Amino acid sequence: MKPLEGIKVITLEHAIAAPFCTRQLADLGARVIKVERPGSGDFARAYDERVNGLASHFVWCNRSKESLTLDVKAEAAQTILERLLEDTDVLVQNLAPGAAARLGLSFEALHSRYPKLIVCNISGYGTDGPYRDKKAYDLLIQSESGFLSITGDPDSPAKAGCSIADIAAGMYAYTNILAALLQRSKTGLGREIDVSMLESMVEWMTYPLYYAFDNAPPPPRAGAAHATIYPYGPFPTGDGKTVMLGLQNEREWTAFCAKVLLKPELATDERFSSNSKRASARQALRDLIVQAFSVLSSDEVLRRLDGAQIANARMNTMADVWAHPQLRARERWTSVQTPIGPIPALLPPGISEPHDARMDAVPSLGQHTDSLLEELGYSAEQISNLRETSVV
Repeated sequence: MKPLEGIKVITLEHAIAAPFCTRQLADLGARVIKVERPGSGDFARAYDERVNGLASHFVWCNRSKESLTLDVKAEAAQTILERLLEDTDVLVQNLAPGAAARLGLSFEALHSRYPKLIVCNISGYGTDGPYRDKKAYDLLIQSESGFLSITGDPDSPAKAGCSIADIAAGMYAYTNILAALLQRSKTGLGREIDVSMLESMVEWMTYPLYYAFDNAPPPPRAGAAHATIYPYGPFPTGDGKTVMLGLQNEREWTAFCAKVLLKPELATDERFSSNSKRASARQALRDLIVQAFSVLSSDEVLRRLDGAQIANARMNTMADVWAHPQLRARERWTSVQTPIGPIPALLPPGISEPHDARMDAVPSLGQHTDSLLEELGYSAEQISNLRETSVV
C-alpha cells in the first residue's frame, strides 16, 4: 500500500507550482483529478514539443493524474464540482488571483459543507496584502525575492536555469498538505493552506538576507563560484572541460596545495592563509589554479581531488545527466506512459523500488472526462449534452 492511497485530490491548476505539488501527492498514491479548460487545457501543454511532440514541463509535472475537461464558469459545471467534492480530501488551486473565490471555491465558502476538506491555495504573493492581485511568474518572483541580485556575474544578474520559485512553492504546498492530513487525522477537520511563491523563495534566501543583516553589504554576484568561500567553483582543465571543486576549511586547503597543485608552499603563503584572504585574492589564486590544471585532463584533476579528499564534481550537460553512472548504478530510471508512448522518468527521491511509487501515465487532455462523469452518475445522454454545450 502506498502512503496516500485512498486520498482524493481535486486540482484546478496550470503551469508548474500546483502541478508539481500534486504530482508529488500522486507519486505517493493519491488519486489526483486535474480539471482543465476544454479545448486547450493546462497552458503548459503548449510550452514546447520537445518530448516527441509533448511539452517537457507538462510531462514532468503531470504523470499519474486523471484529466477532466470542465468549463468551471458554466452553470452546469458547479453541480459537477459539488459532486466531485463530496468525497474529496484536498482541493488545490493556482488560478489567477481571486478566481477560486469567485467560483465559490474558497475555504470559507466550502468549509461548512465539506468540513474535512483541505483547501490549498498557491499564488504569487498570497491571498491578502497589497501585492495580492499582481500576476506572478517564476522569473518575476526570482527578481522580487532578491534572488537575481545575488546570482550571475559581477556585470549582470542571471536567473536560475529551472523554475525554482515554482518548485519552492510546490514543495511547500506539498509538505503543508501532508501536515494538514496528519492534523485532520487528529481533529477530523480540514484547514486552509496559503502558499505564496514570494514567501517560499524568501525562505530560501534567508542565508543571504542574514549575510546582509542590518544594511551590511550583500553577497557579491560570483557567477558559478561561491560568493564568500574560495576556491569554490568552476575551473577549466587542459582538455577543454570544466571541473567544480570546493574547499571548506584549512585542512583541505593544505591538502589541496600539496596533493592537487603540488605546491605545498602555497599553504603558508600569507596572501592565502585564511578563507577571507583567499576570497579577497581570488583572481591571483585562480590564475595559479588554472595554470596548474592547464596541463591536466579533467579526469586527472578529479583523481587528484579525490586523492586529497577535496569535494569535486563534473560540470555535466543534460546528456551527461541522462547517462549518469550513479543514477544508473542505483537504478533510478524507470518509465511512464504518455499519449505518444513510454518515456524515461526518474524515481521520486526517497523511493527505493519502482513499485513503491505510483508511476502512471501522463494523461491526454480530457482523457478521463467520460469515465469520471459516469462515476458521478451522469448518463451517456447527459454527458453528450455536456459536450454539445461545451461544458466539458
